[in-house]
Amino acid sequence: MLRSLYTAASGMVAQQFNIDTISHNLANVNTTGFKKVRPEFQDLLYLTISRPVAPQAGVNGSPVGLSLGLGVRASGSQTIFEQGNLQPTSNPLDLALSGPGFFVVKSPNDEELYTRDGSFKLNADGNLVTTDGYYVQGDGGEINIPSGATDINVAKDGSISYMNPGDTEPVSAGKLTIVQFINPAGLERIGRNLYRATAASGEAQAVGDAAGRSVTVEQGFLESSNVQVVEEMVDLITAQRAYELNSKAIQASDEMLNIANNLRR
Repeated sequence: MLRSLYTAASGMVAQQFNIDTISHNLANVNTTGFKKVRPEFQDLLYLTISRPVAPQAGVNGSPVGLSLGLGVRASGSQTIFEQGNLQPTSNPLDLALSGPGFFVVKSPNDEELYTRDGSFKLNADGNLVTTDGYYVQGDGGEINIPSGATDINVAKDGSISYMNPGDTEPVSAGKLTIVQFINPAGLERIGRNLYRATAASGEAQAVGDAAGRSVTVEQGFLESSNVQVVEEMVDLITAQRAYELNSKAIQASDEMLNIANNLRR
């Protein structure tokens, strides 16, 4: 009887993790470039009471065994890098990636990080930075657009140009570095819409001219979160009902134990 208590308890813990993940997704429904997380679960080890037995001469075999499951556990959090909708902003420094790629930014400690959030700004020195002041990286390092520059244009391949007052020809400010990963789900989420490369994700691979056709930069757009509110609400209701049913199983097991304890009374 105690096994049912622990099994149902593991179900409640798993559903709590499920609801925590859904809550995180819903909280970031308006976060630029956010990618939803899908929780994954595995059943636990089985208590094998008897195994299937093949029939032998003069002995009937059992085609099925007898085993008892011991519950469930959370096995992973899968980041779903599905493309989000592109929202127009009319801001020339708002950039969105169409395709499986990442912008490269550099933190204050010179660590390379990766993001899908293209809401970039210019700092006091004219460098292209994120909201937190991290420098956006180009093919030659930091991207600088001087004060007074007009007609800032970002091409589909990430090339940036601008016009100086009085000039008739655009000036190149460099080209955005856009990278891909063999396993983007292996990236470490560190908050602030940033990711860090890990051994599971593999090394960042720069998108070249040949492979870059699958990734384009859209100027004047931001990528919205790929969270579908209706789907998350349905999953939330399912998780809540599963949590409730597991609690009912614990109550039923407790009542059965109470009956067994009072048999002699």
